Amino acid sequence: MLRMRRARRASVRRRNGWRRVGDGLLAVALLALLALLAARLDLAGMRTLEGSAVVNDGDTITLGAERMRLRGIDAPEYDQICMRDGADYPCGRMARQALAALVGKGAVACKGSERDKYDRLLATCSAGGVDLNRSQVAAGWAVSYGDYRAEEDAARAKGAGLWAGSFDRPRDWRQAHGGMVEIEHAASGLLGWLKRLFRFS
Repeated sequence: MLRMRRARRASVRRRNGWRRVGDGLLAVALLALLALLAARLDLAGMRTLEGSAVVNDGDTITLGAERMRLRGIDAPEYDQICMRDGADYPCGRMARQALAALVGKGAVACKGSERDKYDRLLATCSAGGVDLNRSQVAAGWAVSYGDYRAEEDAARAKGAGLWAGSFDRPRDWRQAHGGMVEIEHAASGLLGWLKRLFRFS
């Protein structure tokens, strides 16, 4: 009798173990399906623009009549001052110059599907095959603002751009100077949630 009970318990444990494995595989399959659906929905609302750009500051450009904020990054405000080698310097203006140098005189291509509170298109832009968002962070003239954390870590380690001295994060500087505080630009909706869950950049 005792042996039969033990055998029954072992059989139940085995079934429960397989059930857990099956539930885990089903959950992974559902997440993959949701990610695919979210990516398709994200692409459906995508806008693509190309042309000559005006660089407004270290993370904002204008293409034609469309003003765009580079998604996932935050550069110093144009009037922001930072410290390096014990002296003030115009880091906001230098961030703008760095972006203008990346843009050059060629065409800029941008794509995005969402807008910020100022009605700017949140976009990923490139010029001459160079990813402007990623490059601004990698060069140290912008900080991660929802994306590009690895590039920020590398720029900080090298002491590049802003990281060669001390500075207030642009969000903190805006708050201290009466500017409106924005939320980070991590992708929103289901796709954003999945990216944050799996720590995609």
